[in-house]
Amino acid sequence: MNYYNEIKSELINNEITKKVKDYSKNKSDLTTYYNVGKLLNEAGKHYGEGIIKEYSRKLTSELGKGYSKRNLWLMLKFYETQKLQTVSAQLSWSHYCELLSIESANEINYYINLTEQQNLSVRQLREKIKNKEYERLDEVTKSKLIDNVSPTVVDLIKNPIVIKNNNNKEIISEKVLQKIIMEDFPSFLKELGNGFTFVENEYKIKIGNTYNYIDLLLYNIKFNCYVVVELKVTELKKEHIGQIEVYINYIDKNLREINQDKTIGIIIYKKDNKFIMEYCSDSRILSKEYKLV
Repeated sequence: MNYYNEIKSELINNEITKKVKDYSKNKSDLTTYYNVGKLLNEAGKHYGEGIIKEYSRKLTSELGKGYSKRNLWLMLKFYETQKLQTVSAQLSWSHYCELLSIESANEINYYINLTEQQNLSVRQLREKIKNKEYERLDEVTKSKLIDNVSPTVVDLIKNPIVIKNNNNKEIISEKVLQKIIMEDFPSFLKELGNGFTFVENEYKIKIGNTYNYIDLLLYNIKFNCYVVVELKVTELKKEHIGQIEVYINYIDKNLREINQDKTIGIIIYKKDNKFIMEYCSDSRILSKEYKLV
């Protein structure tokens, strides 16, 4: 079999298809590059890894730019990554190029599903990979995703949560931390996961004869529940958990409707201190470290 001629034919046909059928460019690219990757895989078994360099030189000479050694390597990697699963037509070749440097198939699948669900642009996908979104999920959540078990609202909250400090403010109080979060609130909500929406900051509640203020009150549309967020610029303390338990119970009693799920709580604090969770009897309360960037 003449692998080079087969590869050349695939690439020429793809260029013709994209000119004639503009609407099918993406599908044509993915199909072609998958087939080329398969041929490169087979050719490599016969002629060794150096075949990519040789084919790149010949294709560039005969067909022009676009067939560098790296691009052919990406096509090979694309085939090797996707041969056991369905290629998503919702992702472009540019999307896949962002993913192909990732070694873990489970991580690649996470970002493929995320791109499909949230209709991510290439730039948005690149940003999520750069922020190590998958790596910041806990192992239980990763196992659920691998086993196709539906995650809960708390599973997809990253740890640590990345908070953008665009003006390099010094964090000296919860008020300052809240201000930083509010300056780029959409990014903060995306750090938490899917379906979060803003209700109010400094949400005023009355407990007995005393007024208290919830730092951030959110609602998750997907999971149909309120979310109480408390901000701390110190390490997590036992009294912080007691405080948020009171707030959760208040929202459940006074705001939650009968058709809504129970309120959950998130404490965002300065330094990860995992043993403190031994004091927490309510599984609806999460502690998450924050990282300023």
